[in-house]
Amino acid sequence: MPTVSVGRDRLFKAIGRTYTQDEFEELCFEFGIELDDVAIIRKEKHLEEDEDSTEDEEVIYKIEVPANRYDLLCLEGLVQALRIFIGLDEIPTYKFSKINGESVLRMNVKPETSLIRPFVVCAVLRGITFDEARYNSLIDLQDRLHQNICRRRTLVAIGTHDLDTIRGPFTYEALPPQEINFAPLKQMKSFRADELMEFYKSDLKLKKFLHIIENSPVFPVIYDRNRTVLSLPPIINGAHSAITLKTKNVFIECTATDLTKANIVLNTMVTAFSVYAERQFEVEPVQVIYPDGKSFVYPDLSEYSIEVSLSYISNYIGVTLEANQVSNLLTKMQLRVKKAISEDKKQCHFIVSVPPTRSDILHACDVVEDVAIAYGYNKIPKRRPASLRALPLNQLTDLIRTEIAMNGFTEVLTWILCSYKENFSMLNRKDDKLTAVIVGNPRSSDFEMVRTSLMPGMLKTVGHNKDHPKPIKIFEVGDIAVLDETKDVGAANRRQLAALYCGANSGFELIHCLVDRIMEVTGNPFVPVGDNTGYYIKRSDEPEFLQGRQASIIYKGKQIGTFGIVHPEVLNNFDIPDPCSFLELNIETFL
Repeated sequence: MPTVSVGRDRLFKAIGRTYTQDEFEELCFEFGIELDDVAIIRKEKHLEEDEDSTEDEEVIYKIEVPANRYDLLCLEGLVQALRIFIGLDEIPTYKFSKINGESVLRMNVKPETSLIRPFVVCAVLRGITFDEARYNSLIDLQDRLHQNICRRRTLVAIGTHDLDTIRGPFTYEALPPQEINFAPLKQMKSFRADELMEFYKSDLKLKKFLHIIENSPVFPVIYDRNRTVLSLPPIINGAHSAITLKTKNVFIECTATDLTKANIVLNTMVTAFSVYAERQFEVEPVQVIYPDGKSFVYPDLSEYSIEVSLSYISNYIGVTLEANQVSNLLTKMQLRVKKAISEDKKQCHFIVSVPPTRSDILHACDVVEDVAIAYGYNKIPKRRPASLRALPLNQLTDLIRTEIAMNGFTEVLTWILCSYKENFSMLNRKDDKLTAVIVGNPRSSDFEMVRTSLMPGMLKTVGHNKDHPKPIKIFEVGDIAVLDETKDVGAANRRQLAALYCGANSGFELIHCLVDRIMEVTGNPFVPVGDNTGYYIKRSDEPEFLQGRQASIIYKGKQIGTFGIVHPEVLNNFDIPDPCSFLELNIETFL
């Protein structure tokens, strides 16, 4: 989870209370965050100052916050949430500035942006008063959002600008890099955009983001009315509109490939720092006009509602709560609540209004979680769920694993993902294009698909342990996956059993014996060919086994598995010098 570093003294001053370390740890725990570490930073001293003085030491609290609580990634959001939690503040109401339609700033989006970063959202904060700490907090929040929800700027890139140095309306364009020329942040001279790509390849921070656009024929760029470059997202802002401690009006733009995340990021920025605005919690909107003529006003500060019943909350938490108690608990978590009684007056419901700061609230269960946090997890009595029991398939799996282990086999656990080559050509198999679940964008050639058999993993295990004393007797009970159009996800898991014997001889009779033992302990008798009351074996013709040294297992008229001596070509593909016999069957058919 993300960790936010804040100065202890500044934090306590903003909260309006002083705590001991133990007291603050307890407050964090009650709120659902954690004081992860405490560090002491020494500031530089002048020679004439007393070396023993502690005035130049700053205590830093490193606070771990939930990954989906973007509003807690800066001091301002953290303080606001804690003050509401302990009852010092009411839930703020965020609103738009009252301006006429002609005065609204506009961002015009050009059609070419659809080729690279199609979305942009904007807002203005007016009358901001910056000091060094507030300025640093603004920059830190951008960095944390970029690393978190923005996925290293691939989904969203944030730009903040001194509005008094630029003039609207603005345009969001996508141009060939040779046509973009401006002085980037912290630089005195101008660069073409393609020159910037080369220039920043030696920059430790920015070189990590160059890959996002460097191979594109067009680069995104934002201009003001005078064709002054505001930013080259997601790489760098222009020096002309850089924010300083003297900045009073801040223009915020977020370009994105994901509009939903862009809205969350913009809301996080404006709600956190509108506390410093001349009119607190007031944000000036910006109209974004797309090439098709559609226009939208951002940010979206509207609240949406979720209906949750009192019984739903009490049942999930495991504690009987009163309606007023639930209302108070939700208020502590920044959620406004209205009570509603059903027509028969038997059910109490809550209409929960979710503010723009709480993008993590998506479902009624999220509301329940907030009630549980505010109530206190330590106060919830422990109980064992009445319905807690193992699935029949898992129970059968455990029984079979125990039985095979008692027959002298050692269990192994292999990856469910494998390479395409291992699953097909190295087993002398061909892909029918109807069975295998292929990974769309694998990071490694070792994990290109979901295995359709346990055989590749078992043979790789033996291949990597060929110097182990013989015989090697191993087994695995695990899942494979096959395409299945009847399933909502398009594929289905199947629980398989595999066993392998490797030694000076093939051990075919030992694997055959293991088949008989498994069928015996599962209560399935050996029957004549064609009898569907039990199981029998018949000759098979699988390419991974030797001809005439393999058999199919037929159970109640259906083939459930195969066993035999592994083909020498297959053994050679996995670098195994000794003969092996292998068994694989589907155990779900026994249920």
